[in-house]
Amino acid sequence: MLIDIKSRLDQPEVAELLEYSIFPDPVRLAQTLDDYKRSEELEMYGYEKDEKLIGLVGFRIDPERVMELRHIAVQPDYRGQGYGRGQILELIHLKSPAEIVAETDEDAVDFYRNIGFEVVSLGEKYPGAERFRCTYEVEPEEEREA
Repeated sequence: MLIDIKSRLDQPEVAELLEYSIFPDPVRLAQTLDDYKRSEELEMYGYEKDEKLIGLVGFRIDPERVMELRHIAVQPDYRGQGYGRGQILELIHLKSPAEIVAETDEDAVDFYRNIGFEVVSLGEKYPGAERFRCTYEVEPEEEREA
């Protein structure tokens, strides 16, 4: 089950998980954590199993109900078991976005593609690094339940 962990941003396990979803740089990690602490619009939820934080997802939702996934991570020992997908499905249930968007690199693009995101290359945004925009149109509640 996803829980709001924004009040736990100073805990080492949060920083460790977040670091899996960004370029491993202590300055960038500190800045990203600070962004979550300072911004009212940025949210962070975590997934716990056996009282251990094994996943997290950071996002924002705009007034048109477009959810921008900024960070998603799962502890290495738990990857490939559906926890990343489960976090996204729980977010859909909790937050009812109309659409979910994420920008990612080649390492993570298959994760998004495999759970139904439409993937479009943005080209080489940084030297030697192709980026991708991943978009998921969320079905209205009544269609999901039908």
